[in-house]
Amino acid sequence: MRGPHNILRLIRTGATFERTGAMTVALDAVEAPARLRIALRALVWPFRWMGYAGDPALPPLTRAITALGPAYIKFGQILSTRADVVGVELSGQLRMLQDRLPPFPTDVAQEIVATELRAPVDTLFSEFSEPVAAASIAQVHRARRADTGAEVAVKVVRPGIEAAFRRDIDAFHFAAGFLEKLLPQTRRLRPRDVVSHFESVVLGELDLRLEAASASEFTENTKDDAGIQTPAPHWELSGRRALTADWADGLPMGDPTALAAAGHDLHQLATRILQLFLGHALRDGFFHADMHHGNLKVAANGDVIIYDFGIMGEIDEYTRRVYAEILMGFIRRDYRRVARVHFEAGYVPRDRDEAAFARALRAVGEPIFGADASRISMANLLAYLFEVTERFGMATRTELILLQRTMVVVEGVARSLDPNINMWQAARPVVEAYIRDNLGPKAAVRDGVRMVQTLGRYSPLLPAILDDALWERANRAKVTPAPSRKARWQWPALGAALLAVGVMLGAALG
Repeated sequence: MRGPHNILRLIRTGATFERTGAMTVALDAVEAPARLRIALRALVWPFRWMGYAGDPALPPLTRAITALGPAYIKFGQILSTRADVVGVELSGQLRMLQDRLPPFPTDVAQEIVATELRAPVDTLFSEFSEPVAAASIAQVHRARRADTGAEVAVKVVRPGIEAAFRRDIDAFHFAAGFLEKLLPQTRRLRPRDVVSHFESVVLGELDLRLEAASASEFTENTKDDAGIQTPAPHWELSGRRALTADWADGLPMGDPTALAAAGHDLHQLATRILQLFLGHALRDGFFHADMHHGNLKVAANGDVIIYDFGIMGEIDEYTRRVYAEILMGFIRRDYRRVARVHFEAGYVPRDRDEAAFARALRAVGEPIFGADASRISMANLLAYLFEVTERFGMATRTELILLQRTMVVVEGVARSLDPNINMWQAARPVVEAYIRDNLGPKAAVRDGVRMVQTLGRYSPLLPAILDDALWERANRAKVTPAPSRKARWQWPALGAALLAVGVMLGAALG
């Protein structure tokens, strides 16, 4: 229920940050001005007693986030990849949120597995270890199948996690609605839509059957890609709250020292991570949207192992083309092109000045491209671009939220491996290859063929469309001078139908 009771939840959030000392840490990390610090502390301090105490053994920010629950932990996971934003020390403290949270008891996990798979654990697995990793949604156990002896990973959803998430999401919805009413200018950002999008993603992550399906599809898409491995799901040992998949052996991506000691080229790994992500997003429109250190390993042969497919992103082909053109425009510093794409896609209202928008984009891009490689940041670009689009009335594109968020996370992973990586040089070959294959003459021919095929599928309906259009035309001439809404679309449909018939006849006769 999204009612005023959520005010208590939001107050408790601030109180928890104050009680654990995380308020000071967070304000220092974002370099908050003195007036904001004073106002926040004055507002929250009287309610300090309402805050959760958390685990005193943890650093303040991690202590507050883990005490507040899973939705906050998800946010902390993102920050853990951004050492350039929150600092190396704070990033290291938050890293534990990825896969080193307190686990729940193994016997509880076994009960969940037995209930979900409708068989005792000892008949399904000859070995079932204590938790080897624990995150916000679930924890993982190393096991061995009783029938084949194959070593597997068994992922088990935390008990009661769905109810806890719904409480957090409910408070977020309330805060978003309150924000839109209190500050109408924030409606452009569509905070309620953003929260709804986050809700759908997280609730989908709670159903491990969907994760198994995502893992299967992602594996099919990437089977011919070099330098990548994905653990395959075991469908017969998976359900809503338990998922079994191949065990993946490798070094953690979050340990650059161990990777270097094992002889891996950190610059190559950083470049590959970026290029894999962009390749999957642009080529397939289906990408891993939670690529933090905890979901990545490096195999002995240098392959990147990607696992945990609970959060996946999907963008349609048209949006992929728009996104690629925007990226390419920035890479080539063609700001007119970037502006034109924004207007053509309807991202910026038509009544705005395209030339002025292009100049504003130049002010975004040039300082970044003139910087040292270690300071060239996609995250900075997104932040600056946000400021510009706000001035020009661009609405938040909820379909791009996961893509933009993942780009920031992937950049953080890449920079943890190689702080001096040039993000744009790494991205350029992938974006150029996509544009060459999807925006050139061959792509136009391919689009034309697909359009004819689509019209061909509807060919059995063409006689009825023609008959209805002619009947409507004849009766409209007798009865009413104003064309109906139905008639307005029938004639273009008739033209398209006749075109399809002509093309198909030509192909048949040819």
